[in-house]
Formats: sequence, structure tokens, C-alpha cells
Amino acid sequence: MHLELEPLGCEIVTIALDEVAAAREWVDAAAPTHLSLVDPEHVSAERLGIINIPTTVWIDEDDNVVRPPVIAPVNDLFKDFTGIDSAVHHDQLRAWVRDGVVPPVRTVDEPSYDDQLARAERRLGAWLHRSGDDAAAERHFARAMELAPMDWTIRRGTLPMRGDDPFGQTFFDFVAEWDEAGRPGYKSADGK
Repeated sequence: MHLELEPLGCEIVTIALDEVAAAREWVDAAAPTHLSLVDPEHVSAERLGIINIPTTVWIDEDDNVVRPPVIAPVNDLFKDFTGIDSAVHHDQLRAWVRDGVVPPVRTVDEPSYDDQLARAERRLGAWLHRSGDDAAAERHFARAMELAPMDWTIRRGTLPMRGDDPFGQTFFDFVAEWDEAGRPGYKSADGK
């Protein structure tokens, strides 16, 4: 979905937290009119505090984070599943670009020691997977999930590398676990 913000001097960039092959279809579909990047190492997620997907972070022309991560689907394709109305974020984004109005911003918790260790374990698991050692990779993925059990970028993001469907039963079991835990993490643009 394109929000038609370019005439106002705004750039929207998409970053996929996937392996390149998994993201290729979406990157190709967006090209050449929409800049899409692939970050299999999750560097952007770690630096910006992204633990859920889809997430939006607002960064101004001076590279300042104006709005830290919020859950913000680009459209309402999964509205029945998420309960999130994408129009709320779209309206907030337009108000920021046109009028400089930023919605109330919450503080972002610094990652805990376990969060940081989980990210390192995920990164090592991904490297081992790419190197062909899936048995060793699985041990590190399991440790990452143990350390950060509600981190979507770890739980759902490692599923394809573990030979599992990112929209399959394992994913829906995780969503049920996340729901039961009170949907921890940052909220959506509409506060849900």
C-alpha cells in the first residue's frame, strides 16, 4: 500500500527481517517505486528495539527517532486477526508529515541482559543455519526463544530457518501463548 506522502517530501522504506530468498518476492513486487531492504542479521531490529512485526518506526530527516516502534499493519488484510485498524496509523503519519503532529510517544525499555543474549543466540543460529549446520542452529534458536519467549522477530522470524511455516500451526500456537501472556511488548498505533 502506498500512502502518497512523496509530494510532501517523505520517504517510506520497508525493511524485511528475513532471509533474502524469503523476502525476494516482496522486494521485487515493490521495486522500483518503493525502497525495500532485507536485514537477515536483524541489525535494524536490534538498534531500533523491534520485537514484533509488522512494526513502524518514524525517523526524521535528521535521523532522530520521532516515534519508537508501534505495531502498524500497512492495510487491513489481517484486521480480523490483529484487531488493528490500519487507518489509525495512516492518519497519524499524515498528520506528522503535513503538520508535524506526533502522537503521544511512550518510552522504550532498554533491552535486558536476556534480551541481548537472545538476539546474539538468534544471530549465531542464523549464521549456523546459513553455514549448513541446522542441528547446531536449532540449539541456539531454542536458547534464544527461552531467553526472549515473546519476541516475534525471534519466535516467528526463525521458523523458516527451522523448516517451519511462518504462518503455520507453530506460529498460531505462539500467537495463542502471546495472547495468554497479555500481548506483551509495545502496542499498536491505536493503543491496542
